[in-house]
Amino acid sequence: MAIVYKKLSENELGRVIEMRIDQLTEEYTAGGRTVPEDVDLEKSLLDFYKRNIAAGTYVSWLAFDGDKIVGTSGMSFAEKPPYFACPSGKLGILSSMYTDPDYRRMGIATQLLDRVVKEAKDYGCGTIYITASDMGVKLYEAYGFKHNGNFMQYHF
Repeated sequence: MAIVYKKLSENELGRVIEMRIDQLTEEYTAGGRTVPEDVDLEKSLLDFYKRNIAAGTYVSWLAFDGDKIVGTSGMSFAEKPPYFACPSGKLGILSSMYTDPDYRRMGIATQLLDRVVKEAKDYGCGTIYITASDMGVKLYEAYGFKHNGNFMQYHF
């Protein structure tokens, strides 16, 4: 098995959307919650990917085993007023890290993470944020991510 890595293109959007929904479902139901039946993410995800890839504010790397996508990653770019820890004000927001269950523990997630972190560095980001699943915490800690006790969120 030779895993090949390449950037997301429009050709893979349908499958990547399916994998993103699989990932979100796996994470959501792991906490004993039921996926809401009235939420349809396919259209919203397609719109997000098309708009942000075209604008250069989102990049994704994929892992392939032959024609099969076995891993995904994503990095969104944002900007806020510069601050001491991030003088550029440019931020990377890591998301969509997912590896097919049959391909886990083979280094694929680390390879994908390397690629999107490099994209963030090349973009000029001074900081990368992530909301990690329980399963992903070990990967990110081993990579060098640190917990930020100040992170809070507000839902509408």
